[in-house]
Amino acid sequence: MSEIASTLEILTRLIAFDTTSRNSNLELIEWVEDFLRARGVDSRRVANAEGTKANLYALVGPAVEGGVVLSGHTDVVPVDGQPWSSDPWVLTEREGKLYGRGVADMKSFVALALAHVDEALAAPLKRPLILAFSYDEEIGCLGAPSMIGEIVRETPKPSAVIVGEPTSMRVVSGHKGIRTFIVEVIGREAHSSLPDHGVSAVSEALKLMALVEQMAREAKGRRHAHFSPATMTIGRVDGGTAVNILARRCEFIWDLRTGDAASADAIEARFFAEAEKLDAEIKQRAPEGGVKITRRSRTPGLELDLGSEAEALARALTGDNDTQAAAYAAEAGLFQRAGLPAVICGPGSIEQAHQPDEWIEIAQVEEGAAFMRRLIGKLSA
Repeated sequence: MSEIASTLEILTRLIAFDTTSRNSNLELIEWVEDFLRARGVDSRRVANAEGTKANLYALVGPAVEGGVVLSGHTDVVPVDGQPWSSDPWVLTEREGKLYGRGVADMKSFVALALAHVDEALAAPLKRPLILAFSYDEEIGCLGAPSMIGEIVRETPKPSAVIVGEPTSMRVVSGHKGIRTFIVEVIGREAHSSLPDHGVSAVSEALKLMALVEQMAREAKGRRHAHFSPATMTIGRVDGGTAVNILARRCEFIWDLRTGDAASADAIEARFFAEAEKLDAEIKQRAPEGGVKITRRSRTPGLELDLGSEAEALARALTGDNDTQAAAYAAEAGLFQRAGLPAVICGPGSIEQAHQPDEWIEIAQVEEGAAFMRRLIGKLSA
């Protein structure tokens, strides 16, 4: 079977697993374990606290330093309410494109890594490939940190990490960090005709939501050498009981994406200060009320390190010499923070990610396969 046919066969299986982040990914992980076990490759799970999800990593080749990590996440975003032309959980080919949830972001990269295990095992590898597949990347890179920590502790130190987010097989040298916050505002219920008798949690929460929007507008005017301006968005709001009842509770979730930690720290500090003031004001009118902020995620950005081994390797494999940074967050910054140089490089385009009828060109899969062959050659040299 050709490597492309093998990749598509594996991709078909991966797409069939509904690994939307709200679901378990264990069926996919078990399938990958069986795939590797059949080839004599041992793998290690790193599960979440509840045992409902797991990361998986495996070393292919000699257990020596200088290996290359191929990192991909197994979860995908929901398809709810999206107008798909075909079943999102069935890999479908139309006019040179493959359709399905996760084909771009980022199961094609995972399929390519698995499809080249046989070639890697047959090659005279001097340094290993290390497969690293995570859970819950799409909701804040929550799964990878525990796996990265174990890789650092339990495997010979890798020289580079390639995170296969969709970049059209170009080298992306940096990405923004992301911080997400759940803000809960508690007020006091009262009849809406007597607003002075209570505290509307919705009205109070609007003050903090307005601050997020104001800071987002201000950020548009600040430029960074490589990144687009910082962004702040409110992704979800929930609150209130009825139109004629002052809301006792309102909750919203917002995210902050910046190219540097210093500006993120400043924005976060400003929000927390205003929330603290509002908390005190609410408690004066309703002692049982207030504002509670829960940090949902804090994923570091990938800082540009153009002289790293990961940069040199990815550029040698792709021939790409441009310097690019991504507005999205990814797991590369987590690897870098753990002392492992990282870049992002994978098949497909981020513009197709999260969309209805998500697709990837078959030509991108072919380019990814050529990249894998060249990588195995490098590790065998």
